[in-house]
Amino acid sequence: MPQNPDAMTNVEIAEVFERIANLMEIKGELVFKVRAYQRAAESLRDLPEEAAALDARGELPNVPGIGKAITEKIQELLSTGKLEFLNRLEEEVPPSLLDLLRVSGVGPKKVALFWKELGLLTLADLETAAKAGKIATLPGMGAKTETNILAGIAGLAARGSRMSLGKAFTAGQRWLTWLREFPGVQRAEAAGSLRRFKETVGDLDLVVACADSPALMAAFTSHPGVVRVLGQGENKSSIELHDGLRIQLWSQPPESFGALWMYATGSKDHNVRLRELAQRRKLSLSERGLTDETGNLLRYPSEEEVYAALGLDWVPPELREDRGEVDAALNHRLPRLIETNDLRAELHSHSTWSDGLLSIEDMALAAFQRGHKVLAVTDHSSYLGITRGMKPEDLPRQRAEIEEVRKRLGDRILILHGAEVDIRADGVLDYPDEALAQLDIVIASLHASLRQPREQITARLLNAIRNPHVDIIAHPTGRLLLDRAGADLDWQAVFQAVQENGTALEINAAPQRLDTDDIHARHAVSLGIPITINTDAHSAADLDQAFYGVSVARRAGLEKDAVINTWEPERITAWLKSR
Repeated sequence: MPQNPDAMTNVEIAEVFERIANLMEIKGELVFKVRAYQRAAESLRDLPEEAAALDARGELPNVPGIGKAITEKIQELLSTGKLEFLNRLEEEVPPSLLDLLRVSGVGPKKVALFWKELGLLTLADLETAAKAGKIATLPGMGAKTETNILAGIAGLAARGSRMSLGKAFTAGQRWLTWLREFPGVQRAEAAGSLRRFKETVGDLDLVVACADSPALMAAFTSHPGVVRVLGQGENKSSIELHDGLRIQLWSQPPESFGALWMYATGSKDHNVRLRELAQRRKLSLSERGLTDETGNLLRYPSEEEVYAALGLDWVPPELREDRGEVDAALNHRLPRLIETNDLRAELHSHSTWSDGLLSIEDMALAAFQRGHKVLAVTDHSSYLGITRGMKPEDLPRQRAEIEEVRKRLGDRILILHGAEVDIRADGVLDYPDEALAQLDIVIASLHASLRQPREQITARLLNAIRNPHVDIIAHPTGRLLLDRAGADLDWQAVFQAVQENGTALEINAAPQRLDTDDIHARHAVSLGIPITINTDAHSAADLDQAFYGVSVARRAGLEKDAVINTWEPERITAWLKSR
């Protein structure tokens, strides 16, 4: 039988340690104890293989941030799925307090204050207290804090049960592994909004080609991880897991898999357009295939065959949103979308000079191993203390190290000396112009004071765009999907400024950001604005998240040449010098 997809992965173990760290910080534990669990979680997320494999070889204690005590806790989680230490901690600190951390701008220290001073335990308690004006009575807080909290709670309600693309992709891959190992399953793939790479995902849609669908559906609905069966049929079933994740599984015989996959992938509006085309040809489209006027079912094992039967070129799944892609497919005008293996440069990365996990040389080697020809080292400036950022006087020493690494690595990869410079709350860049002028590449970004009024925060961004030393605006809105809304920007003013100054906009590939989004990226390219796709890598593993950023570009309909990262090193350096 297939491997249990509920076995704890590195990400799930990391989430346990992050939970512990938050509970400990709320409790008031010493900072170094809290940081130990945070560090372990970071290390687990960055591991290139599963902790279970490392444990089997006795190598877990050698991982940075994971010593003997943490190893023992990981082993307990791997063997039992539970952790006694966490159980005891949750007896001391009500776990319902962790829900308060989902509110934008509310961290563990504020939660501790709400709990210890006002006795708040739940989101409902927090909302009631904020509406009653009780939050404003606490030290360091006021009416503005209450307004922000209420807005954050309202945002949570609006988001509902959606999850990040990264979480959905990870869960989808685990369940696809389980499905592909099930007897009789010939093919299993993701469909729905996950396959279209939407930035957030509700339910998971999975499709299989299977000769014995009833047996598969019975195993699927009786899986130990299921808490509720939402629906069960011969060819389609829906379940809900312990963590609230809902999965819908579709099944058809192999000869109908193409129709099923197409039907279960497209947005509602895309599929309506396809059904209209089918009707014009006196056909009826379903997940089984196309049915003609006589009731004869035409089956198709591949999507390409179904689209061709409708007179269409095959439409990449990221485009299936009814934004003109059907007409383009009908007239053979679909773009040749960028692919992940087109990327040749990473232009936004961090090393141990700020909050990265690897040295400059190790980051460069990791980028080279992934086929990159250019790596820009862009460590944080010092405005945000939590990032251990660099001061202007640190730049010459970092430059010297980069020169040494360049000599050792030779022509294997071009290393650019750069910085990610904060745009302060008052709109001033964190480095003076004379410091920026020393750098090969400059990225400017918003991290703090994102709730400023539109006019004010847009002016901050425009100030950075107009600085002649700034090459790229990173993650323009500063959003964190499902956790923090982005800045309310005047995009028309932003587009005009980047056009006038030749500045590039970044699609940040971190799945919690995906900023610039596909709508704004599409419009930017239509105006001739260059785009970069960067992982904002803090580790080697982060470099592997590039495909999330590429998915945003593909949803935007971008071709290879529109993205700076696909250019050869000479063209990139020429562009930087022309700025």
